Amino acid sequence: MVDMKPKTKRVFVNDVDVFSSKNIAKFLSSCLIEEDEEGEEPATPRGEPAFQIVGTVSSSLQNQRNSGMTEYYVSPTREELLGHLLKCDVILYNISENSTQQMINEATWALTTLHEEMENFKSRKLFILISSVMTWAMTKPQNPDEPDVPISEEQFRRRRPHPAFRAHNELEKLVLKLGRTKKTRLPAYVVSSGLQYGKGENLFHFFFKVSWLMQSPEVPMFGPGTNYIPMIHIHDLGGVIQSIIQNKPKAKYILAVDDSKNTLEEIVNAISTALGHGKVKEFTEQEAISMKAFQPKELDYLKINLSLDASLIKELNTQWTSENGMVENIDNIVEEYKVTRNLLPLKIFLFGPPAVGKTTIAKQLCVYYQLNHIKIEDVIEEKLRELGEPESDDAADAKQEELREILRSFEEDGGLSADEKLLEIVKEKLNSKPCSNQGFVLDGFPHTYEQAQALFSDANPETQESISIEPVYNKKITPDNIFVLNASDEFLIERVQALPESVAEKMHYTQEAFLSRLKGHRNRCAADETLLDYFEELEIYPEEIGINSDDLEYTAALKRIIGMVGEPKNYGPSPEELEAQRLKMEEEKRQRLANEVTERKRRNQATLAEMAAHYQEWKKNLSELERQEQERQSAQSLPLRLYLMMYVMPSLSEAMLECSKVRPEDPVDFLAEYLLRNSTENSQKD
Repeated sequence: MVDMKPKTKRVFVNDVDVFSSKNIAKFLSSCLIEEDEEGEEPATPRGEPAFQIVGTVSSSLQNQRNSGMTEYYVSPTREELLGHLLKCDVILYNISENSTQQMINEATWALTTLHEEMENFKSRKLFILISSVMTWAMTKPQNPDEPDVPISEEQFRRRRPHPAFRAHNELEKLVLKLGRTKKTRLPAYVVSSGLQYGKGENLFHFFFKVSWLMQSPEVPMFGPGTNYIPMIHIHDLGGVIQSIIQNKPKAKYILAVDDSKNTLEEIVNAISTALGHGKVKEFTEQEAISMKAFQPKELDYLKINLSLDASLIKELNTQWTSENGMVENIDNIVEEYKVTRNLLPLKIFLFGPPAVGKTTIAKQLCVYYQLNHIKIEDVIEEKLRELGEPESDDAADAKQEELREILRSFEEDGGLSADEKLLEIVKEKLNSKPCSNQGFVLDGFPHTYEQAQALFSDANPETQESISIEPVYNKKITPDNIFVLNASDEFLIERVQALPESVAEKMHYTQEAFLSRLKGHRNRCAADETLLDYFEELEIYPEEIGINSDDLEYTAALKRIIGMVGEPKNYGPSPEELEAQRLKMEEEKRQRLANEVTERKRRNQATLAEMAAHYQEWKKNLSELERQEQERQSAQSLPLRLYLMMYVMPSLSEAMLECSKVRPEDPVDFLAEYLLRNSTENSQKD
């Protein structure tokens, strides 16, 4: 019995770590077998992978392991590469975008080498070259009197390449030449791809990023923008490749572009309107290069002015992702872009009693995650600034006064009596582009179940299913991270009492007002239907964060919140910015070390000078002390000499003379007796 099980085809794809090849490889690896080799629907759905991807990657991915139906080889030698190619059913070389001369040379070598080896093939193989419409860039209209008439793909032999893409054109010709023989065991196709978008946007990423960040009021557009750009979604290009592999069409040259006939200005305007302020400003090419937005070769792509008419792709690609182009499908493209780039908005709601620290924590979270701080007073003030100064127009004046009244009411009761107008203003802010792009931290509002229901419920009946009993809410603006900040009444009262009187009055935290607001908050939390009940019904479960005197800087609270929310989902610094930051930090460190060495040397010199001065002073003081001691001793010795001269020396001299005359055996005893005897005689005389 013959096994009719369809065979999974091995497909070689070069440089699968580059945008275009990577997404085509992903698309093919996700395809499942649905038909057998004769094209008939199998009795039992196969559900097995249709393609196994074999690819090469750059050295930057050497640690990536083979997984699933994909095999990666890091920069193999020509001999190793040929071994991998001979084991594959389809050889796909992609030189459409980000290509180098080395990639073109490798594709040329692979084609010619396989062509030489095809007599040894065990089965037929298929060679597909994905090239670029830049090989059509200099093609003139067939009728000069009708320059706006699109050029059809049947005229591919008339194509004239951009000067920088002559090598692409030569390789296209070689593929068509070697693959045109009917009985060849290596049929070959050329797919001329329009500029690719989708799944991260590739060449158009700059416009998406600038619009998403909204740091500039206008999105730069390079050149006048009147040129027509042929384009195709990367998944639609993958669909064309899949169809060529499975259906092997007769035509060997296939133009892969969608139905859009959009200019660069229309494309950039659509991106700016969907993600940013909706404004575009023209810049020169030199300005584009100086701001490092595009490389010169990338600008060549964006300057192409070509209107093409592709018909064969309609037969090959039956399941379009974006048949009418980026402009017509911009909303879907934007959502796909956010998911691919992991730019999903973070929506955080902080709830808790007054003075617990909601605003302080909200500001720190906004800095860390680059989010928008939604504080109701600020939102109303912003709305007032948008209206400008009061005008003579009665309607405008009435609107401004209405907003001021809403603000006064909110400040008095903290938003407890929020009316429809306030909820409308807050909802408008949550739906704004910055909040939709980056996300927000909602600071302490709403307060009640009813307010949350009015603010977050989806009022669009088209989005509601009549048979559904689940609560319907607007996922775009409803917070998905709820944090309840809590603290004891004693702690909160002590904190408020420590505030300066002026600050307490400004925040409406006077003793009576604060106690009233605190009591109201506790009562609302004890009600039958609370604000937190609303979120729990939506299966969005709040997390409680305790605030106490041990965490006055909110360090522990912030660490816990960040741990639960996760890493930021936005654009971090670019590689250039990271390198600039590294160099700046190194320079600051070097300067700091140099300053420390200089300061240490200065301090050492100052210390030595001070020690020398002290030594000289000490020597001077020592000499003075010695002189004074000599004078003191001299002064003390003068009376003693006088005493000896007057009272001792006369008697002693006389005794010594007498001793000299007598010369006794014991002179000392003689002197003693002599002095004693004279002393007694002198006493009796007296």
